Amino acid sequence: MNTTANGTFTVPTRDQVSENNQAIFDNLHKMIGFVPNLYAYYAHSETALADYLALQNRKSSLTGKEREIINLVTSQINGCRYCQSAHSVFAKFSGLTEDQILEIRKGSASFDAKLNALVQFTASVVENRGRATEAAKEAFFNAGYNEANLIDAVIIIGDKTISNYLHNITGLEIDWPLAVEI
Repeated sequence: MNTTANGTFTVPTRDQVSENNQAIFDNLHKMIGFVPNLYAYYAHSETALADYLALQNRKSSLTGKEREIINLVTSQINGCRYCQSAHSVFAKFSGLTEDQILEIRKGSASFDAKLNALVQFTASVVENRGRATEAAKEAFFNAGYNEANLIDAVIIIGDKTISNYLHNITGLEIDWPLAVEI
């Protein structure tokens, strides 16, 4: 774990966070069986965990599978091993196979033309800091996506970038099955 001027980045326990965050910890434990280290880290802030989860769990015009594709591509480009690992698990729950997940993380989805356009669009947005290429935008819309999908994709990219950056800064222990490094 990386160190700060005052020591190390720490993952707070349930007893070390506010009552509101304790309730969120309890809900996370019920939903996924544990409180992931990165989520727990957000609880150092009184409001960040609830705010982040609200953003992450907002209604979207994109399917769960499409959301996981965006999460995988964004986390891969941003070099966040924690989120690559967590979202490899969630991507399997959304119906993607291990081979498909690896292909997506490498930058394509040859098994589905529409999803491939989403992979390419997401990569273009992340790599170009929001300035997606005209070709990526055109392919996105030609694949059947619309402007509501574009907005939701960018929100998901932003949501995932927050966690990617937070983990890249802190280097917290990865408490998910470790994703294959590519």
